[in-house]
Amino acid sequence: MSRFQALTRLSEEKFMDIRNLPIEPDKFYHIYNRGVNGEIIFKSDRNYSFFLSKIKDNLLPVCDIYAYCLLPNHFHFLIKVKSEVCLESLVKVSNLDKAKEGLHAPKNIFSKQFSKIFNSYSQAFNKENNRHGALIESPFKRKQINSDEYLRKVILYIHRNPQNHGLSSDFKEYKYSSYHRILSQTKSNLKWENVIELFDDLENFVFTHQQEIDLEEFDY
Repeated sequence: MSRFQALTRLSEEKFMDIRNLPIEPDKFYHIYNRGVNGEIIFKSDRNYSFFLSKIKDNLLPVCDIYAYCLLPNHFHFLIKVKSEVCLESLVKVSNLDKAKEGLHAPKNIFSKQFSKIFNSYSQAFNKENNRHGALIESPFKRKQINSDEYLRKVILYIHRNPQNHGLSSDFKEYKYSSYHRILSQTKSNLKWENVIELFDDLENFVFTHQQEIDLEEFDY
C-alpha cells in the first residue's frame, strides 16, 4: 500500500469514526460544524435568529444547552444529552425493540433532530440566496467531554471563538454567543446556572474568560 493510499484510508476511517460515534445519554458533547467547503452559512441577523429558533424547537427536547457560538461559516454548541428514559419517550414507534438499530432508535434520535435542523435551515437559506445543494457538512462533528476541567475549557473556547478567528477584537462584544446571556442571568433556554456553578461564581466566570487558552487542545 502506498503512502497516499494509507493516508486516504486513515482519513476515511476517521470520517467513519465520527459518523458512527454514538451520542450517549447523560453525556456532555462539544458539537461543531461548518458550511460545505467553509462556505458562509449565516449572512444576516435573520439567519442567526432562524437557526437558533430551529435549535430551540428540535434540539432542546433531546439535550440541554450550556454554551454556543454562531460564526459566519461555522458554529459550536456545548450540550448535555437527556437521559435514556427521556430519549426513549421521543421515539415514535409502538415497540422500542423494533427500533434499536434504526433511524428512530433512542441512540439515533439526537442525530435525527440535528438533521431536521440542517435540512430546514438549508432549505430556507438556499431559497433566500437563490442557491442549490448542500449547505452544511455532514456528518456533524462531536467530541465527548469527560471531565469538569475540560468542560470549562470548552466553554471558554466557544465564547472566545470570535476573537480567536479575528471576527471581533473583543469576544465579549460578539452578539451571537451565549456569553452575554449567561452574564444576564435571566430566564432562558440555557443552563446558565450550571455554567456559573462550574466556575464557582459569576466573578470567576468573568475572570477566567479573560485568560488565554491553549488552542492546540481544540485542533480536532
